Amino acid sequence: MTDRLRRIHVLVEGQTEEIVVDNVLEPYLAAQGWAVTTSLVTTKRPASGPAHKGGVTKWAKLELDIKLLLQDSSLDALTTLFDYYAFPPDSPGMATRPVGTPYERVRHVEDALHTAVANRRFFPHLVLHELETWVFAAADQLGSFRAEPDLARQLKSDNAAAGGPELVNDDPSTAPSKRLAAYCRGYTKTFDGPLAIAELGIDQLRAQCPHFDQWLSKLDDTR
Repeated sequence: MTDRLRRIHVLVEGQTEEIVVDNVLEPYLAAQGWAVTTSLVTTKRPASGPAHKGGVTKWAKLELDIKLLLQDSSLDALTTLFDYYAFPPDSPGMATRPVGTPYERVRHVEDALHTAVANRRFFPHLVLHELETWVFAAADQLGSFRAEPDLARQLKSDNAAAGGPELVNDDPSTAPSKRLAAYCRGYTKTFDGPLAIAELGIDQLRAQCPHFDQWLSKLDDTR
């Protein structure tokens, strides 16, 4: 008799995150013994017609999806893939973030989310600072398939100046997504980014992004 696959659900912010889970994270998690499912956060539940999916501006909407998902007792773990940049300011921990490094601040918010939901199966994760951070980690891959070596050099220069891809900042004018839009004419968020991240691979992404690595290590420890 074999042990059943453990079930993990990933609640994501939008279509790009969903693509990255399907193409990059799901194969890794499956190899670790997880059965993976994914859904987009529901931002509006009208009285009639389909619910609106993707993006979130209020903690209450995200909290509702989290608690509804956790009602499934067959689920062994629930995690999230949301940007730390522009995360709802009314969320637990956001108003009480300590003065410290971005790593300390984002962990403070994740710990507060875990405490607020109060369920041992919930493992919140916020991408520091946003999913495009992982595209910065894949600078060579993005520059290669777009045949733009200057783009790769620019992203790597930004990484070096910040101290790593995850530290490219969360200023509204210079966040990773804003820089990509400025540097990369015709950049397609749902195609170029996920493709570059997939070509980089999990191991290299973990090596460049300590917060991402910590998240996967935590999930590995729950098996």
